[in-house]
Amino acid sequence: MPKIVLSMDGLVLKEIALDKQRITVGRKPHNDIQIDNLAISGEHAAITTILQDAFLEDLNSTNGTYVNGQPVKKHALKDGDIVELGKYRLKFLKDAPAADTSNTFAKAFEPSPDFTKTQGATMRAAAETMVTGFAEAQTATQGATTTGGITGSGGMSGTNWDAPPPAGAGHSGVVQILSGRNAGRELELTKSLTTLGKPGVQVAVITRRSHGYFITHVEGTSFPVVNGRQIDAQAHPLQDHDVIELAGVKMEFYLR
Repeated sequence: MPKIVLSMDGLVLKEIALDKQRITVGRKPHNDIQIDNLAISGEHAAITTILQDAFLEDLNSTNGTYVNGQPVKKHALKDGDIVELGKYRLKFLKDAPAADTSNTFAKAFEPSPDFTKTQGATMRAAAETMVTGFAEAQTATQGATTTGGITGSGGMSGTNWDAPPPAGAGHSGVVQILSGRNAGRELELTKSLTTLGKPGVQVAVITRRSHGYFITHVEGTSFPVVNGRQIDAQAHPLQDHDVIELAGVKMEFYLR
C-alpha cells in the first residue's frame, strides 16, 4: 500500500498509509493530515489514490505546493517524490506488490483478469500507463483536441488502458454523449480503466470490475453529477441508464 512520510528538518514526524481514496492536508483540524503551522493553508493540498497510484492537487493554497523543488497544481506522484509544504516534507513511497500477492489484489478490488498471478506484469504496466497519462495531460493539454468537454483525438474519446474485460461478464458498459457537438457518439467501456473529462477542468475515471462499473472523481474542484446528484470522493457504482454530467457534458451510461 502506498504511504507518505511526514518530516521537518530531517526529523520524521509520522508515516501515513494512503488507505483512503482521498486525503487532505492542511492547518484546520478536519484535515486527514493536520499541520498546525501558519505557513500551511487551512486546506492546503489533497492526495487522491487509485489502486497503487496517487495524484497530488494543490487546493489554491496561499504559499503553494512543491514537488522536488518545482511548484505544482496537479501532479502524478512517483515513488520517492518529495512534496514540500513550507518547512514540512511529505515523501511518497509506492510499495511494489510481492510476486505471490496477486490473489490478495483480486479479492480487494475484484478487477479484471489482468490482476491475476499469470498477468501481474500487465497490471503493473496498466498502472504505469495511468500515471504517465495523467502527467502528460497536465503538460500537453494544448496539443489535445477537446470537443464538447470530452478529451481525446477525433472528437469524443476516452483514455483506455490495455487490459482485458472481466471474465464471464455478461454485458459491456457504454457511454453515450447526450449534449454538445458530439451528441449521439458512443464509447464502449471494454477496458479496465477509462478516463473521461477535460484536464484542468474536471476528470473522472470509470473502472470496470467483476461486479459492475464504478465512477471516481480524479481532478477538478467540483465532483461529477449522477442522476442530478453530486457524488463524493468514494467510487460510485453505475446503474443501467444512469445520466452523468462531467466537464459541462451530459452523457448516459447503459449496458449493452
